[in-house]
Amino acid sequence: MTVLTTEVPLEMAGMRLDQVLSELFDDYSRSKLQTWVKAGRVQVNGESLKSRDKLEGGELIHLDAEPEVVITYEPENIPLNIVFEDDDFLILNKPAGLVVHPAIGNWNGTLLNALLHHAPQLETLPRAGIVHRIDKDTSGLLMVAKTLQAHNDLTEQLQERSIHREYQAITHNRMIAGGTIDEPIGRHPTDRLRYAVNRDGKEAVTHYRVMNRFKRHTHIQVKLETGRTHQIRVHMAHIRFPLLGDPLYSGRFQMPAKCSEELEIVLRSFKRQALHAAKLGLVHPATGEYMEWEQQLPEDMLNLLAALTKNDAQEQ
Repeated sequence: MTVLTTEVPLEMAGMRLDQVLSELFDDYSRSKLQTWVKAGRVQVNGESLKSRDKLEGGELIHLDAEPEVVITYEPENIPLNIVFEDDDFLILNKPAGLVVHPAIGNWNGTLLNALLHHAPQLETLPRAGIVHRIDKDTSGLLMVAKTLQAHNDLTEQLQERSIHREYQAITHNRMIAGGTIDEPIGRHPTDRLRYAVNRDGKEAVTHYRVMNRFKRHTHIQVKLETGRTHQIRVHMAHIRFPLLGDPLYSGRFQMPAKCSEELEIVLRSFKRQALHAAKLGLVHPATGEYMEWEQQLPEDMLNLLAALTKNDAQEQ
Protein backbone atom coordinates (compact mmCIF):
# COMPACT_ATOMS: atom_id res chain seq x y z
CA MET A 1 0.00 0.00 0.00
CA THR A 2 1.29 3.46 -0.89
CA VAL A 3 0.10 6.73 0.66
CA LEU A 4 -0.19 9.56 -1.88
CA THR A 5 -0.37 13.09 -0.48
CA THR A 6 -1.29 16.36 -2.13
CA GLU A 7 -2.78 19.75 -1.30
CA VAL A 8 -6.05 20.88 -2.88
CA PRO A 9 -5.39 23.96 -5.06
CA LEU A 10 -7.35 27.04 -4.02
CA GLU A 11 -8.89 27.27 -7.49
CA MET A 12 -10.73 24.01 -6.77
CA ALA A 13 -12.72 25.63 -3.94
CA GLY A 14 -16.37 24.63 -4.15
CA MET A 15 -15.73 21.39 -6.01
CA ARG A 16 -16.90 18.04 -4.68
CA LEU A 17 -14.39 15.60 -3.23
CA ASP A 18 -14.89 13.08 -6.03
CA GLN A 19 -14.32 15.80 -8.65
CA VAL A 20 -11.13 16.97 -6.92
CA LEU A 21 -9.82 13.41 -6.63
CA SER A 22 -10.42 12.70 -10.32
CA GLU A 23 -8.43 15.84 -11.22
CA LEU A 24 -5.54 15.34 -8.78
CA PHE A 25 -5.24 11.55 -9.07
CA ASP A 26 -6.17 11.05 -12.73
CA ASP A 27 -4.04 7.91 -12.95
CA TYR A 28 -6.91 6.10 -11.24
CA SER A 29 -10.47 5.65 -12.50
CA ARG A 30 -13.32 7.64 -10.95
CA SER A 31 -15.00 4.42 -9.80
CA LYS A 32 -11.81 3.22 -8.11
CA LEU A 33 -11.42 6.55 -6.29
CA GLN A 34 -15.06 6.47 -5.14
CA THR A 35 -14.56 2.94 -3.82
CA TRP A 36 -11.55 4.13 -1.82
CA VAL A 37 -13.55 7.08 -0.42
CA LYS A 38 -16.29 4.70 0.79
CA ALA A 39 -13.67 2.41 2.30
CA GLY A 40 -12.21 5.31 4.30
CA ARG A 41 -8.91 5.24 2.42
CA VAL A 42 -9.14 8.94 1.54
CA GLN A 43 -8.42 11.39 4.37
CA VAL A 44 -9.05 15.12 4.06
CA ASN A 45 -7.25 16.99 6.84
CA GLY A 46 -7.31 13.72 8.74
CA GLU A 47 -11.05 13.11 8.32
CA SER A 48 -13.10 10.80 6.12
CA LEU A 49 -15.58 12.65 3.92
CA LYS A 50 -18.24 11.61 1.43
CA SER A 51 -17.72 11.88 -2.32
CA ARG A 52 -20.31 14.67 -2.57
CA ASP A 53 -18.79 16.82 0.18
CA LYS A 54 -17.48 20.14 -1.13
CA LEU A 55 -13.96 21.37 -0.40
CA GLU A 56 -12.72 24.88 0.32
CA GLY A 57 -9.24 24.59 -1.15
CA GLY A 58 -6.01 24.22 0.78
CA GLU A 59 -6.97 20.90 2.41
CA LEU A 60 -4.37 18.13 2.65
CA ILE A 61 -5.48 14.87 1.05
CA HIS A 62 -3.98 11.49 1.92
CA LEU A 63 -4.88 8.60 -0.39
CA ASP A 64 -4.05 4.97 0.42
CA ALA A 65 -3.52 3.62 -3.10
CA GLU A 66 -3.08 -0.10 -3.61
CA PRO A 67 -0.61 -1.21 -6.28
CA GLU A 68 -2.33 -3.22 -8.96
CA VAL A 69 -1.62 -4.40 -12.46
CA VAL A 70 -3.29 -1.75 -14.60
CA ILE A 71 -1.59 -2.42 -17.92
CA THR A 72 -2.74 -5.22 -20.21
CA TYR A 73 -0.62 -4.31 -23.23
CA GLU A 74 2.03 -6.56 -24.69
CA PRO A 75 5.74 -5.81 -24.24
CA GLU A 76 7.53 -5.21 -27.56
CA ASN A 77 11.24 -5.13 -28.31
CA ILE A 78 11.35 -1.57 -29.70
CA PRO A 79 14.69 0.31 -29.37
CA LEU A 80 14.70 3.16 -26.87
CA ASN A 81 17.14 6.07 -26.81
CA ILE A 82 17.59 6.34 -23.03
CA VAL A 83 19.70 9.31 -21.92
CA PHE A 84 19.44 8.68 -18.15
CA GLU A 85 18.19 5.85 -15.95
CA ASP A 86 18.36 4.85 -12.29
CA ASP A 87 16.13 2.89 -9.92
CA ASP A 88 13.53 5.68 -9.68
CA PHE A 89 12.97 6.99 -13.21
CA LEU A 90 14.38 7.28 -16.69
CA ILE A 91 14.68 10.02 -19.31
CA LEU A 92 14.45 9.11 -22.97
CA ASN A 93 14.74 10.91 -26.29
CA LYS A 94 11.62 10.01 -28.28
CA PRO A 95 11.87 10.02 -32.06
CA ALA A 96 9.19 11.66 -34.18
CA GLY A 97 6.60 9.15 -35.35
CA LEU A 98 6.51 7.05 -32.18
CA VAL A 99 3.11 7.02 -30.45
CA VAL A 100 3.46 7.35 -26.67
CA HIS A 101 0.38 5.43 -25.48
CA PRO A 102 -1.79 2.79 -27.18
CA ALA A 103 -5.14 4.01 -28.48
CA ILE A 104 -7.59 3.30 -31.26
CA GLY A 105 -5.57 2.75 -34.42
CA ASN A 106 -2.29 2.37 -32.50
CA TRP A 107 -2.62 -0.59 -30.13
CA ASN A 108 0.92 -1.83 -30.79
CA GLY A 109 4.31 -0.36 -31.59
CA THR A 110 4.04 2.40 -29.00
CA LEU A 111 6.45 3.79 -26.43
CA LEU A 112 4.42 2.08 -23.69
CA ASN A 113 4.88 -1.31 -25.36
CA ALA A 114 8.63 -0.64 -25.59
CA LEU A 115 8.84 0.38 -21.91
CA LEU A 116 7.11 -2.82 -20.77
CA HIS A 117 9.80 -4.80 -22.60
CA HIS A 118 12.62 -2.68 -21.19
CA ALA A 119 11.35 -2.75 -17.58
CA PRO A 120 8.56 -5.33 -16.99
CA GLN A 121 7.90 -4.01 -13.46
CA LEU A 122 6.30 -0.93 -15.04
CA GLU A 123 3.13 -2.96 -15.64
CA THR A 124 2.06 -2.17 -12.05
CA LEU A 125 2.27 1.60 -12.59
CA PRO A 126 -0.32 3.94 -14.14
CA ARG A 127 0.42 4.26 -17.87
CA ALA A 128 3.55 2.13 -17.35
CA GLY A 129 5.15 5.05 -15.50
CA ILE A 130 4.70 7.63 -18.26
CA VAL A 131 4.33 10.91 -16.38
CA HIS A 132 3.64 13.21 -19.32
CA ARG A 133 3.19 12.82 -23.05
CA ILE A 134 4.38 14.50 -26.20
CA ASP A 135 2.58 14.13 -29.51
CA LYS A 136 3.38 11.29 -31.88
CA ASP A 137 5.16 13.57 -34.35
CA THR A 138 6.96 15.66 -31.74
CA SER A 139 10.48 14.52 -30.91
CA GLY A 140 12.46 14.94 -27.73
CA LEU A 141 12.79 14.36 -24.01
CA LEU A 142 10.26 12.46 -21.93
CA MET A 143 10.33 11.27 -18.30
CA VAL A 144 9.10 7.89 -17.08
CA ALA A 145 8.77 6.90 -13.41
CA LYS A 146 9.86 3.42 -12.34
CA THR A 147 8.17 3.39 -8.91
CA LEU A 148 4.80 4.60 -7.68
CA GLN A 149 6.54 6.97 -5.26
CA ALA A 150 8.55 8.53 -8.10
CA HIS A 151 5.43 8.72 -10.27
CA ASN A 152 3.56 10.56 -7.53
CA ASP A 153 6.48 12.95 -6.92
CA LEU A 154 7.05 13.79 -10.59
CA THR A 155 3.31 14.24 -11.16
CA GLU A 156 3.21 16.64 -8.23
CA GLN A 157 6.14 18.60 -9.68
CA LEU A 158 4.17 18.92 -12.92
CA GLN A 159 1.11 20.16 -11.03
CA GLU A 160 3.25 22.67 -9.16
CA ARG A 161 4.79 23.82 -12.48
CA SER A 162 8.31 23.23 -11.20
CA ILE A 163 9.32 20.93 -14.07
CA HIS A 164 11.43 22.88 -16.59
CA ARG A 165 10.30 22.08 -20.13
CA GLU A 166 11.89 23.82 -23.08
CA TYR A 167 11.10 23.21 -26.75
CA GLN A 168 12.42 24.38 -30.08
CA ALA A 169 10.08 24.94 -33.01
CA ILE A 170 10.05 26.37 -36.53
CA THR A 171 7.03 28.47 -37.44
CA HIS A 172 5.53 29.92 -40.56
CA ASN A 173 5.93 33.69 -40.99
CA ARG A 174 8.63 36.04 -39.73
CA MET A 175 8.32 36.92 -36.06
CA ILE A 176 9.41 40.33 -34.80
CA ALA A 177 9.86 39.48 -31.12
CA GLY A 178 9.06 36.90 -28.48
CA GLY A 179 6.37 37.10 -25.84
CA THR A 180 3.91 35.21 -23.66
CA ILE A 181 0.59 33.66 -24.64
CA ASP A 182 -1.86 33.32 -21.74
CA GLU A 183 -5.00 31.89 -23.32
CA PRO A 184 -7.16 28.98 -22.09
CA ILE A 185 -7.27 25.84 -24.25
CA GLY A 186 -10.16 23.41 -24.68
CA ARG A 187 -11.70 21.13 -27.26
CA HIS A 188 -12.40 22.69 -30.65
CA PRO A 189 -16.15 23.44 -30.87
CA THR A 190 -16.68 21.45 -34.10
CA ASP A 191 -13.60 19.27 -34.70
CA ARG A 192 -13.04 16.68 -31.94
CA LEU A 193 -9.51 15.93 -33.17
CA ARG A 194 -8.38 19.48 -32.52
CA TYR A 195 -8.03 21.87 -29.61
CA ALA A 196 -8.49 25.63 -29.66
CA VAL A 197 -8.24 28.76 -27.56
CA ASN A 198 -11.52 28.47 -25.71
CA ARG A 199 -12.84 30.72 -22.93
CA ASP A 200 -14.28 27.64 -21.22
CA GLY A 201 -10.98 25.76 -21.51
CA LYS A 202 -8.18 25.22 -19.00
CA GLU A 203 -5.49 27.77 -18.21
CA ALA A 204 -2.55 27.57 -20.61
CA VAL A 205 0.60 29.72 -20.54
CA THR A 206 3.34 29.60 -23.18
CA HIS A 207 6.52 31.72 -23.26
CA TYR A 208 8.44 32.03 -26.51
CA ARG A 209 11.50 33.87 -27.82
CA VAL A 210 13.12 34.22 -31.23
CA MET A 211 16.26 32.18 -31.84
CA ASN A 212 16.64 32.97 -35.56
CA ARG A 213 14.56 34.82 -38.14
CA PHE A 214 14.25 33.83 -41.77
CA LYS A 215 12.48 35.77 -44.48
CA ARG A 216 9.25 33.80 -44.14
CA HIS A 217 9.85 31.53 -41.12
CA THR A 218 11.09 31.77 -37.52
CA HIS A 219 13.10 29.43 -35.31
CA ILE A 220 11.85 29.84 -31.73
CA GLN A 221 12.47 28.57 -28.22
CA VAL A 222 9.36 27.80 -26.18
CA LYS A 223 8.95 27.33 -22.43
CA LEU A 224 5.80 25.83 -20.95
CA GLU A 225 4.18 26.78 -17.65
CA THR A 226 1.24 24.45 -18.24
CA GLY A 227 0.95 21.24 -20.22
CA ARG A 228 -2.31 21.23 -22.16
CA THR A 229 -2.81 18.89 -25.11
CA HIS A 230 -1.34 20.44 -28.30
CA GLN A 231 -0.57 23.60 -26.27
CA ILE A 232 2.34 24.95 -28.31
CA ARG A 233 0.68 24.05 -31.61
CA VAL A 234 -2.62 25.70 -30.63
CA HIS A 235 -1.07 28.83 -29.12
CA MET A 236 1.30 29.51 -32.02
CA ALA A 237 -1.50 29.02 -34.56
CA HIS A 238 -3.65 31.38 -32.50
CA ILE A 239 -1.15 34.23 -32.91
CA ARG A 240 -0.76 33.39 -36.63
CA PHE A 241 2.62 31.68 -36.39
CA PRO A 242 1.58 28.03 -36.86
CA LEU A 243 4.28 25.40 -36.69
CA LEU A 244 5.77 24.44 -40.02
CA GLY A 245 4.49 21.04 -41.15
CA ASP A 246 1.65 20.90 -38.61
CA PRO A 247 -1.15 18.90 -40.29
CA LEU A 248 -3.86 20.06 -37.87
CA TYR A 249 -3.15 23.72 -37.20
CA SER A 250 -1.09 25.21 -40.05
CA GLY A 251 -3.84 25.22 -42.67
CA ARG A 252 -3.44 24.26 -46.28
CA PHE A 253 0.19 23.92 -47.39
CA GLN A 254 1.43 26.78 -49.56
CA MET A 255 4.93 27.02 -50.99
CA PRO A 256 6.52 30.34 -49.95
CA ALA A 257 7.46 32.90 -52.58
CA LYS A 258 11.02 32.92 -53.95
CA CYS A 259 11.60 29.38 -52.82
CA SER A 260 14.61 27.53 -54.21
CA GLU A 261 14.19 24.07 -55.66
CA GLU A 262 16.26 22.65 -52.79
CA LEU A 263 14.08 24.29 -50.14
CA GLU A 264 10.92 23.20 -51.93
CA ILE A 265 12.07 19.57 -51.78
CA VAL A 266 12.83 19.87 -48.05
CA LEU A 267 9.51 21.56 -47.27
CA ARG A 268 7.46 19.03 -49.23
CA SER A 269 9.20 16.12 -47.52
CA PHE A 270 8.74 17.52 -43.99
CA LYS A 271 5.56 15.75 -42.89
CA ARG A 272 5.34 16.59 -39.18
CA GLN A 273 5.08 19.62 -36.93
CA ALA A 274 8.55 21.14 -36.49
CA LEU A 275 8.62 20.72 -32.72
CA HIS A 276 11.28 19.19 -30.47
CA ALA A 277 11.34 18.84 -26.66
CA ALA A 278 14.93 20.02 -26.25
CA LYS A 279 15.43 20.46 -22.51
CA LEU A 280 13.95 18.89 -19.38
CA GLY A 281 14.77 19.76 -15.79
CA LEU A 282 13.38 18.31 -12.55
CA VAL A 283 14.12 17.56 -8.91
CA HIS A 284 15.15 13.94 -8.39
CA PRO A 285 12.22 12.27 -6.57
CA ALA A 286 14.53 10.39 -4.18
CA THR A 287 17.62 12.57 -3.68
CA GLY A 288 16.12 16.06 -4.02
CA GLU A 289 18.89 17.01 -6.46
CA TYR A 290 17.98 19.24 -9.42
CA MET A 291 18.88 17.54 -12.70
CA GLU A 292 18.63 18.72 -16.30
CA TRP A 293 19.03 17.12 -19.72
CA GLU A 294 19.29 18.60 -23.21
CA GLN A 295 19.03 16.98 -26.64
CA GLN A 296 19.97 18.72 -29.88
CA LEU A 297 17.52 18.99 -32.74
CA PRO A 298 16.93 15.82 -34.77
CA GLU A 299 18.34 15.54 -38.27
CA ASP A 300 15.13 16.46 -40.08
CA MET A 301 14.82 19.80 -38.25
CA LEU A 302 18.54 20.54 -38.66
CA ASN A 303 18.19 19.92 -42.41
CA LEU A 304 15.18 22.20 -42.50
CA LEU A 305 17.06 25.03 -40.77
CA ALA A 306 20.03 24.57 -43.10
CA ALA A 307 17.77 24.76 -46.17
CA LEU A 308 16.06 27.91 -44.87
CA THR A 309 19.44 29.53 -44.16
CA LYS A 310 20.77 28.66 -47.62
CA ASN A 311 17.62 29.90 -49.35
CA ASP A 312 17.80 33.25 -47.53
CA ALA A 313 21.46 33.64 -48.51
CA GLN A 314 20.64 33.00 -52.17
CA GLU A 315 18.00 35.76 -52.09
CA GLN A 316 20.50 38.39 -50.97
